[in-house]
Amino acid sequence: MVTTHHLCLLRSTVLSVPVRLRAPRAPPHPRLPTASASASSYHGPTHLRRLRPLRAAAAAGGASPDGADGAKRPAPAAASSSLGAALVGFARSNFLPLALIAGIALALMDPTFGCLAHKYSLSKYSTFGIFLISGLTLRTKELGAALEAWPAGLFGLASILLFTPFLAQFIMQIKFFPHEFITGLAMFCCMPTTLSSGVTLTQLVGGNTALALAMTAISNLLGIMIVPLSLAKYIGVGAGVSLPTEKLFKSLVTTLLIPIILGKVARETSKGIAGFVDGNKQGFSVTSAILLSLVPWIQVSRSRSLLLSVQPKAFAVAVTVGVLLHFALLAFNAAALHILSRLEQRGVSVFARNEYARAVILVASQKTLPVLVAVVEQLGGALGESGLLVIPCVAAHINQIIIDSIIVNWWRQRDQQFANAK
Repeated sequence: MVTTHHLCLLRSTVLSVPVRLRAPRAPPHPRLPTASASASSYHGPTHLRRLRPLRAAAAAGGASPDGADGAKRPAPAAASSSLGAALVGFARSNFLPLALIAGIALALMDPTFGCLAHKYSLSKYSTFGIFLISGLTLRTKELGAALEAWPAGLFGLASILLFTPFLAQFIMQIKFFPHEFITGLAMFCCMPTTLSSGVTLTQLVGGNTALALAMTAISNLLGIMIVPLSLAKYIGVGAGVSLPTEKLFKSLVTTLLIPIILGKVARETSKGIAGFVDGNKQGFSVTSAILLSLVPWIQVSRSRSLLLSVQPKAFAVAVTVGVLLHFALLAFNAAALHILSRLEQRGVSVFARNEYARAVILVASQKTLPVLVAVVEQLGGALGESGLLVIPCVAAHINQIIIDSIIVNWWRQRDQQFANAK
Protein backbone atom coordinates (compact mmCIF):
# COMPACT_ATOMS: atom_id res chain seq x y z
CA MET A 1 0.00 0.00 0.00
CA VAL A 2 2.79 2.38 0.88
CA THR A 3 4.73 1.42 -2.23
CA THR A 4 1.75 1.79 -4.49
CA HIS A 5 0.95 5.34 -3.32
CA HIS A 6 4.48 6.63 -2.99
CA LEU A 7 4.69 10.19 -4.30
CA CYS A 8 7.62 9.52 -6.64
CA LEU A 9 5.92 6.50 -8.21
CA LEU A 10 2.69 8.45 -8.71
CA ARG A 11 4.50 11.35 -10.45
CA SER A 12 6.41 9.00 -12.67
CA THR A 13 3.30 7.17 -13.69
CA VAL A 14 1.50 10.31 -14.72
CA LEU A 15 4.40 11.76 -16.67
CA SER A 16 5.22 8.58 -18.51
CA VAL A 17 1.78 7.82 -19.80
CA PRO A 18 2.12 8.16 -23.61
CA VAL A 19 -0.53 9.99 -25.59
CA ARG A 20 -0.77 7.22 -28.14
CA LEU A 21 -2.09 4.75 -25.52
CA ARG A 22 -5.01 7.07 -24.69
CA ALA A 23 -5.90 7.96 -28.26
CA PRO A 24 -7.56 4.65 -29.26
CA ARG A 25 -9.79 4.66 -26.16
CA ALA A 26 -10.95 8.27 -26.70
CA PRO A 27 -14.24 8.75 -28.54
CA PRO A 28 -13.79 9.90 -32.12
CA HIS A 29 -13.93 13.68 -32.50
CA PRO A 30 -12.22 16.28 -34.75
CA ARG A 31 -8.80 17.18 -33.48
CA LEU A 32 -8.07 20.78 -32.57
CA PRO A 33 -5.50 22.32 -34.87
CA THR A 34 -2.03 22.93 -33.62
CA ALA A 35 -0.53 26.40 -33.45
CA SER A 36 1.44 25.91 -36.67
CA ALA A 37 -1.50 24.60 -38.66
CA SER A 38 -4.25 26.83 -37.33
CA ALA A 39 -3.63 29.71 -39.72
CA SER A 40 -4.01 27.55 -42.82
CA SER A 41 -6.41 24.77 -41.85
CA TYR A 42 -8.73 26.27 -39.26
CA HIS A 43 -9.03 30.01 -39.94
CA GLY A 44 -8.63 29.78 -43.68
CA PRO A 45 -7.11 32.19 -46.24
CA THR A 46 -9.27 35.14 -45.11
CA HIS A 47 -7.48 35.22 -41.79
CA LEU A 48 -4.15 35.28 -43.57
CA ARG A 49 -5.24 38.32 -45.56
CA ARG A 50 -6.16 40.05 -42.32
CA LEU A 51 -2.85 39.24 -40.67
CA ARG A 52 -0.58 40.29 -43.52
CA PRO A 53 -1.41 44.06 -43.46
CA LEU A 54 -0.83 44.09 -39.72
CA ARG A 55 2.56 42.43 -40.08
CA ALA A 56 3.48 44.84 -42.91
CA ALA A 57 2.44 47.83 -40.82
CA ALA A 58 4.48 46.53 -37.90
CA ALA A 59 7.51 46.14 -40.13
CA ALA A 60 7.10 49.65 -41.58
CA GLY A 61 6.56 51.31 -38.22
CA GLY A 62 9.43 49.50 -36.55
CA ALA A 63 7.12 48.02 -33.87
CA SER A 64 4.07 45.87 -33.48
CA PRO A 65 0.77 47.60 -34.25
CA ASP A 66 -0.66 46.18 -31.07
CA GLY A 67 0.35 47.58 -27.72
CA ALA A 68 0.64 45.74 -24.46
CA ASP A 69 -3.09 46.05 -23.92
CA GLY A 70 -3.90 44.74 -27.39
CA ALA A 71 -5.03 48.13 -28.74
CA LYS A 72 -3.87 49.11 -32.21
CA ARG A 73 -1.57 52.12 -32.33
CA PRO A 74 -0.55 54.10 -35.45
CA ALA A 75 3.16 54.43 -36.11
CA PRO A 76 4.27 57.82 -34.67
CA ALA A 77 6.65 58.57 -37.53
CA ALA A 78 4.01 57.88 -40.19
CA ALA A 79 1.37 59.96 -38.37
CA SER A 80 3.66 62.99 -37.96
CA SER A 81 4.83 62.74 -41.57
CA SER A 82 1.24 62.63 -42.81
CA LEU A 83 0.26 65.63 -40.66
CA GLY A 84 3.27 67.63 -41.85
CA ALA A 85 2.51 66.88 -45.50
CA ALA A 86 -1.12 67.94 -44.99
CA LEU A 87 -0.07 71.25 -43.38
CA VAL A 88 2.44 72.00 -46.15
CA GLY A 89 -0.17 71.23 -48.80
CA PHE A 90 -2.71 73.50 -47.10
CA ALA A 91 -0.15 76.32 -46.82
CA ARG A 92 0.73 76.03 -50.51
CA SER A 93 -2.89 76.01 -51.62
CA ASN A 94 -3.84 78.98 -49.40
CA PHE A 95 -0.57 80.92 -49.24
CA LEU A 96 -1.96 84.32 -50.21
CA PRO A 97 -4.87 84.52 -47.72
CA LEU A 98 -2.60 83.13 -44.99
CA ALA A 99 0.03 85.78 -45.77
CA LEU A 100 -2.60 88.54 -45.68
CA ILE A 101 -4.04 87.34 -42.36
CA ALA A 102 -0.54 87.02 -40.89
CA GLY A 103 0.27 90.59 -41.92
CA ILE A 104 -2.90 91.91 -40.29
CA ALA A 105 -2.23 89.93 -37.11
CA LEU A 106 1.33 91.26 -36.87
CA ALA A 107 0.09 94.83 -37.36
CA LEU A 108 -2.51 94.49 -34.60
CA MET A 109 -0.02 92.95 -32.17
CA ASP A 110 2.78 95.44 -32.78
CA PRO A 111 2.48 98.30 -35.29
CA THR A 112 6.04 99.53 -34.77
CA PHE A 113 7.62 97.83 -37.75
CA GLY A 114 4.64 98.56 -40.00
CA CYS A 115 4.83 102.27 -39.20
CA LEU A 116 8.58 102.16 -39.81
CA ALA A 117 7.98 100.50 -43.17
CA HIS A 118 5.53 103.28 -44.06
CA LYS A 119 8.06 105.90 -43.02
CA TYR A 120 10.54 104.54 -45.55
CA SER A 121 7.85 104.08 -48.25
CA LEU A 122 8.15 100.30 -48.34
CA SER A 123 4.69 100.02 -49.92
CA LYS A 124 5.92 101.92 -52.99
CA TYR A 125 8.86 99.54 -53.37
CA SER A 126 6.61 96.51 -52.91
CA THR A 127 4.23 97.82 -55.60
CA PHE A 128 7.22 98.43 -57.87
CA GLY A 129 8.35 94.85 -57.28
CA ILE A 130 4.90 93.44 -58.04
CA PHE A 131 4.72 95.15 -61.42
CA LEU A 132 8.35 94.32 -62.20
CA ILE A 133 7.46 90.64 -61.72
CA SER A 134 4.38 91.18 -63.87
CA GLY A 135 6.58 92.54 -66.65
CA LEU A 136 9.02 89.64 -66.31
CA THR A 137 6.25 87.06 -66.57
CA LEU A 138 4.29 88.88 -69.29
CA ARG A 139 4.42 86.94 -72.55
CA THR A 140 4.02 88.51 -75.96
CA LYS A 141 1.11 86.25 -76.83
CA GLU A 142 -0.75 87.62 -73.80
CA LEU A 143 -0.44 91.11 -75.27
CA GLY A 144 -1.95 89.91 -78.52
CA ALA A 145 -4.70 88.10 -76.64
CA ALA A 146 -5.46 91.26 -74.67
CA LEU A 147 -5.93 93.18 -77.93
CA GLU A 148 -8.31 90.50 -79.15
CA ALA A 149 -10.28 90.76 -75.90
CA TRP A 150 -10.83 94.51 -76.18
CA PRO A 151 -14.63 94.16 -75.66
CA ALA A 152 -14.00 92.53 -72.26
CA GLY A 153 -11.52 95.25 -71.35
CA LEU A 154 -13.93 97.97 -72.41
CA PHE A 155 -16.65 96.50 -70.22
CA GLY A 156 -14.19 96.30 -67.32
CA LEU A 157 -13.33 99.99 -67.63
CA ALA A 158 -17.02 100.94 -67.80
CA SER A 159 -17.72 98.83 -64.72
CA ILE A 160 -14.87 100.41 -62.76
CA LEU A 161 -15.50 104.04 -63.61
CA LEU A 162 -19.23 104.26 -64.46
CA PHE A 163 -21.33 101.34 -63.20
CA THR A 164 -19.92 100.57 -59.75
CA PRO A 165 -19.74 104.25 -58.60
CA PHE A 166 -23.52 104.32 -59.11
CA LEU A 167 -23.83 102.18 -55.94
CA ALA A 168 -22.51 105.08 -53.87
CA GLN A 169 -25.86 106.85 -53.81
CA PHE A 170 -27.53 103.77 -52.31
CA ILE A 171 -24.86 103.44 -49.63
CA MET A 172 -25.37 107.08 -48.66
CA GLN A 173 -28.98 106.25 -47.76
CA ILE A 174 -27.84 104.06 -44.83
CA LYS A 175 -28.39 105.79 -41.50
CA PHE A 176 -25.40 105.04 -39.31
CA PHE A 177 -23.24 106.62 -36.63
CA PRO A 178 -20.58 107.74 -37.11
CA HIS A 179 -21.75 108.90 -40.51
CA GLU A 180 -18.13 109.09 -41.76
CA PHE A 181 -18.07 105.29 -41.99
CA ILE A 182 -20.85 105.22 -44.56
CA THR A 183 -19.50 108.28 -46.39
CA GLY A 184 -16.09 106.66 -46.63
CA LEU A 185 -17.52 103.45 -48.11
CA ALA A 186 -19.55 105.47 -50.61
CA MET A 187 -16.38 107.28 -51.64
CA PHE A 188 -14.65 103.92 -51.92
CA CYS A 189 -17.19 102.90 -54.62
CA CYS A 190 -16.07 105.82 -56.79
CA MET A 191 -12.40 104.84 -56.82
CA PRO A 192 -10.54 103.13 -59.70
CA THR A 193 -9.24 99.59 -59.35
CA THR A 194 -6.34 98.50 -57.16
CA LEU A 195 -2.82 99.07 -58.45
CA SER A 196 -1.38 95.65 -57.64
CA SER A 197 -3.69 93.08 -56.06
CA GLY A 198 -5.99 92.64 -59.07
CA VAL A 199 -3.04 91.99 -61.40
CA THR A 200 -1.36 89.67 -58.90
CA LEU A 201 -4.48 87.59 -58.37
CA THR A 202 -5.10 87.42 -62.12
CA GLN A 203 -1.57 86.14 -62.58
CA LEU A 204 -1.98 83.54 -59.83
CA VAL A 205 -5.19 82.14 -61.32
CA GLY A 206 -3.79 81.94 -64.83
CA GLY A 207 -5.83 84.81 -66.25
CA ASN A 208 -4.68 87.19 -68.95
CA THR A 209 -2.21 89.42 -67.13
CA ALA A 210 -1.90 91.88 -70.03
CA LEU A 211 -5.64 92.55 -69.96
CA ALA A 212 -5.53 93.07 -66.18
CA LEU A 213 -2.58 95.46 -66.54
CA ALA A 214 -4.33 97.42 -69.28
CA MET A 215 -7.52 97.86 -67.24
CA THR A 216 -5.49 98.84 -64.16
CA ALA A 217 -3.39 101.47 -65.92
CA ILE A 218 -6.18 103.00 -68.01
CA SER A 219 -8.75 103.10 -65.19
CA ASN A 220 -6.34 104.86 -62.85
CA LEU A 221 -5.29 107.36 -65.51
CA LEU A 222 -8.90 108.11 -66.46
CA GLY A 223 -9.85 108.08 -62.80
CA ILE A 224 -7.85 111.26 -62.26
CA MET A 225 -10.51 113.05 -64.31
CA ILE A 226 -13.61 110.92 -63.58
CA VAL A 227 -13.32 110.35 -59.80
CA PRO A 228 -13.90 114.02 -58.84
CA LEU A 229 -17.02 114.05 -61.03
CA SER A 230 -18.36 110.87 -59.44
CA LEU A 231 -17.71 112.12 -55.91
CA ALA A 232 -19.40 115.44 -56.63
CA LYS A 233 -22.43 113.72 -58.17
CA TYR A 234 -23.01 110.85 -55.73
CA ILE A 235 -21.47 112.10 -52.45
CA GLY A 236 -21.96 115.81 -52.22
CA VAL A 237 -22.46 118.62 -54.73
CA GLY A 238 -20.35 121.67 -54.01
CA ALA A 239 -17.94 119.90 -51.68
CA GLY A 240 -14.99 121.21 -53.67
CA VAL A 241 -13.56 117.78 -54.36
CA SER A 242 -10.29 117.91 -56.28
CA LEU A 243 -7.53 115.45 -56.97
CA PRO A 244 -3.76 116.09 -57.01
CA THR A 245 -3.63 115.30 -60.73
CA GLU A 246 0.09 115.80 -61.33
CA LYS A 247 1.10 113.88 -58.20
CA LEU A 248 -1.17 110.93 -58.97
CA PHE A 249 0.01 110.81 -62.57
CA LYS A 250 3.67 110.68 -61.55
CA SER A 251 2.89 108.00 -58.97
CA LEU A 252 1.17 105.83 -61.59
CA VAL A 253 4.07 106.20 -64.00
CA THR A 254 6.78 105.38 -61.46
CA THR A 255 5.01 102.53 -59.66
CA LEU A 256 3.14 100.93 -62.57
CA LEU A 257 4.36 101.71 -66.08
CA ILE A 258 8.14 101.89 -65.52
CA PRO A 259 8.50 98.53 -63.69
CA ILE A 260 6.30 96.76 -66.27
CA ILE A 261 8.41 98.14 -69.12
CA LEU A 262 11.67 97.20 -67.35
CA GLY A 263 10.48 93.66 -66.69
CA LYS A 264 9.21 93.18 -70.24
CA VAL A 265 12.40 94.56 -71.81
CA ALA A 266 14.55 92.30 -69.61
CA ARG A 267 12.49 89.29 -70.66
CA GLU A 268 12.65 90.05 -74.37
CA THR A 269 16.37 90.92 -74.49
CA SER A 270 17.66 87.95 -72.50
CA LYS A 271 16.65 84.36 -73.17
CA GLY A 272 18.35 83.36 -69.93
CA ILE A 273 16.11 85.64 -67.87
CA ALA A 274 13.01 84.45 -69.73
CA GLY A 275 13.94 80.80 -69.17
CA PHE A 276 14.69 81.39 -65.49
CA VAL A 277 11.37 83.16 -64.94
CA ASP A 278 9.38 80.48 -66.78
CA GLY A 279 11.15 77.75 -64.83
CA ASN A 280 10.42 79.36 -61.46
CA LYS A 281 6.80 80.48 -61.81
CA GLN A 282 5.90 79.19 -58.35
CA GLY A 283 8.69 81.17 -56.72
CA PHE A 284 7.71 84.39 -58.47
CA SER A 285 4.05 83.84 -57.53
CA VAL A 286 5.01 83.42 -53.87
CA THR A 287 7.15 86.56 -54.05
CA SER A 288 4.25 88.55 -55.51
CA ALA A 289 1.95 87.27 -52.76
CA ILE A 290 4.44 88.31 -50.06
CA LEU A 291 4.83 91.79 -51.58
CA LEU A 292 1.05 92.12 -51.77
CA SER A 293 0.65 91.14 -48.11
CA LEU A 294 2.83 94.11 -47.13
CA VAL A 295 0.03 96.53 -48.14
CA PRO A 296 -2.54 95.53 -45.46
CA TRP A 297 0.28 95.10 -42.93
CA ILE A 298 1.35 98.72 -43.39
CA GLN A 299 -2.21 100.09 -43.61
CA VAL A 300 -3.38 98.34 -40.43
CA SER A 301 -0.20 99.39 -38.59
CA ARG A 302 -0.86 103.03 -39.48
CA SER A 303 -4.54 102.88 -38.47
CA ARG A 304 -4.23 100.61 -35.42
CA SER A 305 -4.87 103.33 -32.82
CA LEU A 306 -7.96 104.54 -34.67
CA LEU A 307 -9.21 101.00 -35.19
CA LEU A 308 -8.94 100.27 -31.47
CA SER A 309 -10.71 103.52 -30.55
CA VAL A 310 -13.84 102.68 -32.54
CA GLN A 311 -16.66 100.81 -30.83
CA PRO A 312 -16.60 97.13 -31.83
CA LYS A 313 -20.28 97.11 -32.83
CA ALA A 314 -19.94 100.11 -35.14
CA PHE A 315 -16.78 98.73 -36.67
CA ALA A 316 -18.40 95.32 -37.21
CA VAL A 317 -21.33 96.93 -39.02
CA ALA A 318 -18.99 98.94 -41.25
CA VAL A 319 -16.95 95.83 -42.07
CA THR A 320 -20.13 93.93 -42.91
CA VAL A 321 -21.28 96.69 -45.27
CA GLY A 322 -17.87 96.65 -46.96
CA VAL A 323 -17.99 92.87 -47.42
CA LEU A 324 -21.51 93.03 -48.85
CA LEU A 325 -20.40 95.80 -51.18
CA HIS A 326 -17.60 93.66 -52.58
CA PHE A 327 -19.88 90.67 -53.04
CA ALA A 328 -22.31 92.94 -54.89
CA LEU A 329 -19.52 94.07 -57.24
CA LEU A 330 -18.44 90.47 -57.85
CA ALA A 331 -22.02 89.37 -58.55
CA PHE A 332 -22.69 92.29 -60.87
CA ASN A 333 -19.56 91.75 -62.96
CA ALA A 334 -20.00 87.98 -63.14
CA ALA A 335 -23.67 88.28 -64.12
CA ALA A 336 -22.96 90.98 -66.71
CA LEU A 337 -20.22 88.87 -68.33
CA HIS A 338 -22.53 85.87 -68.42
CA ILE A 339 -25.26 87.89 -70.13
CA LEU A 340 -22.80 89.37 -72.63
CA SER A 341 -21.43 85.92 -73.46
CA ARG A 342 -24.97 84.75 -74.26
CA LEU A 343 -25.57 87.65 -76.63
CA GLU A 344 -22.60 86.72 -78.83
CA GLN A 345 -23.59 83.73 -80.93
CA ARG A 346 -20.61 83.21 -83.24
CA GLY A 347 -17.87 80.99 -81.84
CA VAL A 348 -16.60 81.22 -78.27
CA SER A 349 -17.29 84.66 -76.83
CA VAL A 350 -14.40 86.60 -75.29
CA PHE A 351 -16.68 87.19 -72.32
CA ALA A 352 -16.97 83.43 -71.74
CA ARG A 353 -13.26 82.52 -71.86
CA ASN A 354 -11.84 81.98 -68.39
CA GLU A 355 -8.59 83.89 -68.90
CA TYR A 356 -10.53 87.04 -69.86
CA ALA A 357 -13.57 86.68 -67.63
CA ARG A 358 -11.51 86.06 -64.50
CA ALA A 359 -9.28 89.05 -65.20
CA VAL A 360 -12.31 91.32 -65.62
CA ILE A 361 -14.12 89.98 -62.55
CA LEU A 362 -11.09 90.38 -60.28
CA VAL A 363 -9.91 93.79 -61.54
CA ALA A 364 -13.33 95.40 -62.00
CA SER A 365 -14.56 94.32 -58.54
CA GLN A 366 -11.72 95.88 -56.55
CA LYS A 367 -11.23 99.45 -55.42
CA THR A 368 -7.97 101.19 -54.59
CA LEU A 369 -7.10 102.61 -51.19
CA PRO A 370 -4.14 104.96 -51.97
CA VAL A 371 -6.24 107.14 -54.30
CA LEU A 372 -8.94 107.35 -51.65
CA VAL A 373 -6.39 108.46 -49.04
CA ALA A 374 -5.12 111.15 -51.43
CA VAL A 375 -8.69 112.38 -52.00
CA VAL A 376 -9.46 112.48 -48.27
CA GLU A 377 -6.30 114.51 -47.64
CA GLN A 378 -7.31 117.01 -50.30
CA LEU A 379 -10.80 117.38 -48.84
CA GLY A 380 -9.44 118.74 -45.58
CA GLY A 381 -12.36 117.48 -43.50
CA ALA A 382 -15.11 118.73 -45.82
CA LEU A 383 -16.95 115.41 -45.60
CA GLY A 384 -16.05 114.53 -42.00
CA GLU A 385 -13.15 113.37 -39.87
CA SER A 386 -10.42 112.08 -42.16
CA GLY A 387 -9.44 109.15 -39.97
CA LEU A 388 -13.02 107.93 -39.65
CA LEU A 389 -13.49 108.19 -43.41
CA VAL A 390 -10.47 105.99 -44.06
CA ILE A 391 -10.99 103.28 -41.40
CA PRO A 392 -13.86 101.36 -43.08
CA CYS A 393 -12.08 101.63 -46.42
CA VAL A 394 -8.94 100.06 -44.97
CA ALA A 395 -11.06 97.15 -43.77
CA ALA A 396 -12.87 96.95 -47.12
CA HIS A 397 -9.56 97.02 -49.00
CA ILE A 398 -8.17 94.15 -46.93
CA ASN A 399 -11.39 92.13 -47.05
CA GLN A 400 -11.65 92.35 -50.83
CA ILE A 401 -8.13 90.95 -51.20
CA ILE A 402 -8.83 88.10 -48.77
CA ILE A 403 -12.16 87.25 -50.41
CA ASP A 404 -10.70 87.31 -53.91
CA SER A 405 -7.69 85.23 -52.85
CA ILE A 406 -10.09 82.57 -51.56
CA ILE A 407 -11.98 82.67 -54.87
CA VAL A 408 -8.69 82.37 -56.76
CA ASN A 409 -7.69 79.33 -54.71
CA TRP A 410 -11.09 77.76 -55.42
CA TRP A 411 -10.69 78.41 -59.15
CA ARG A 412 -7.21 76.88 -59.14
CA GLN A 413 -8.33 73.76 -57.28
CA ARG A 414 -11.27 73.33 -59.64
CA ASP A 415 -8.98 73.68 -62.67
CA GLN A 416 -6.63 71.09 -61.18
CA GLN A 417 -9.48 68.66 -60.62
CA PHE A 418 -10.68 69.21 -64.18
CA ALA A 419 -7.17 68.60 -65.54
CA ASN A 420 -6.80 65.40 -63.50
CA ALA A 421 -10.14 64.12 -64.77
CA LYS A 422 -8.98 64.29 -68.39
